[in-house]
Amino acid sequence: MGRRSLLRGGAAASAALALPAPVTLLAGAPAQALSGRPAANWGVQVGDVTTSSGLVWVRSDRPARMIVETSPTESFRAVRRCVGPVVGPGTDFTGTTALRGLPPGEQVHYRVVLADPDDPRRTGEPVYGTFRTAPVRRTGRRTADARTGVRFLWSGDLAGQGWGMNPDRGGFPIFEEMRRRDPDFFLFSGDTIYADGPIAPSVTLPDGRIWRNVTTEEKSKVAETLAEYRGNFRYNLLSEELRRFNAQVPAIVQWDDHEVVNNWYPGEILDDARYTEKRVDVLAAHARQAFTEYFPVSTLRPGRDGRIHRVVRHGPLLDVFVLDMRTYRNQNSPGRQPQDTQGVLGADQLAWLKRELARSRAVWKVIASDLPLGLVVADGAVNFEAVAQSDPGAPLGRELQIAELLRFIKHRRITGTLWLTADVHYTSAQHYDPARAAFQDFEPFWEFVSGPLNAGGFPAVKLDGTFGPQQVFVKAPTRANVSPLEGGQYYGEVDIDGHSGELTVHLREEGGAVLFTTVLQPGRVGQ
Repeated sequence: MGRRSLLRGGAAASAALALPAPVTLLAGAPAQALSGRPAANWGVQVGDVTTSSGLVWVRSDRPARMIVETSPTESFRAVRRCVGPVVGPGTDFTGTTALRGLPPGEQVHYRVVLADPDDPRRTGEPVYGTFRTAPVRRTGRRTADARTGVRFLWSGDLAGQGWGMNPDRGGFPIFEEMRRRDPDFFLFSGDTIYADGPIAPSVTLPDGRIWRNVTTEEKSKVAETLAEYRGNFRYNLLSEELRRFNAQVPAIVQWDDHEVVNNWYPGEILDDARYTEKRVDVLAAHARQAFTEYFPVSTLRPGRDGRIHRVVRHGPLLDVFVLDMRTYRNQNSPGRQPQDTQGVLGADQLAWLKRELARSRAVWKVIASDLPLGLVVADGAVNFEAVAQSDPGAPLGRELQIAELLRFIKHRRITGTLWLTADVHYTSAQHYDPARAAFQDFEPFWEFVSGPLNAGGFPAVKLDGTFGPQQVFVKAPTRANVSPLEGGQYYGEVDIDGHSGELTVHLREEGGAVLFTTVLQPGRVGQ
């Protein structure tokens, strides 16, 4: 049964989690761990998987030594043991262990054991997971489990606008649907939490129905302290569906604004009565620490460079360029500056992105952007939050930086780029073409939008013509903050054929419907 089977340990072998009355945990909650021994109540995760490596995450309920055992089979007859860190209160009892020297294109089974740091004989129940390493193109005979293609999902926006875990619909059901798709990995495109969005016990819908929420103390107000930010990440992990998904599907994760506060930028001072701490830099520091603790991100491990932006090389077919459009951006503004070297990426990140794109030898180069390029996302009445600013003419403001990047891609003859994003709470496909654009020194490319995972749906925003977008598909509600009970929850799927290199994009809706499909050919300019 392998990867498609229900993993041993059920919902990642977690322990039952106490929830405020009157809401109880969903049916099938994991059993209590051995009394007096460390317990991994929050499941396991794997991040940033390559052809030979991955990063395993766990959270303990007390100080413990993290131990990871891997095996090529579910029987664990042949075991490789990796001793990880001692986790404690400094990281909210979370920890990661790097696995290296893994075989490419193969299923890896692992289990995490937590041991008493003072008595290694006292261990909790192991927590099981599995993942596939990235493939390499092989010649000659292949094993039965070897795959040469790559298939992954992407989406964003989880537990936003007051729509939390609803036990009447099974918590976060979209994760169970995505798990059954059996992807190689999941690209989590930001808004992984809504730290600025409290969750009430219930919400009355326009038609009179009642949406019930699982609630916690940390989700009763906006997050301001480190403990409250940590509690936002723990809230999502109360979902059995998410824990089971995490135990089977590795992730590549980036952040956007709601990990901190809506539409934030460095140096901002909030004008929001809900906050006693008005300095966004202070909030962002807490949020970044919690984000680092609760996701396995290779560049955020101790001793690494501490950046969220990075390249995850997923074999010869695919490089994923993960952007950070928050940490280095300039102030939100009307976006009409004739010069703007800082932009939405900052000068250093732009230089890094150019350098890594030029170095890439992958057939496909996915630019994982936490904000769309040509969709006009406003911040209040006169300012703009993303790149576009509704002026269809020559690039201004943050558009200048994107124009510089697109020009570089063209003149360096870099092929196979496409942009994936979330953020706007609907799904769409845009094709950008210089023949339609005010700025014309670039090659045509695609941008695909998906999400939300479990949040309010919102109407489509207008396009900015600077880079010549044509919206060939869109599905969005006609009113704001439509509940997940009314539909409008989306994820995307990318399938790269291991032999031809052909890339297929599907835009999917929760429930299984395929809304839009397009096929791109490798190495072809102007698709």
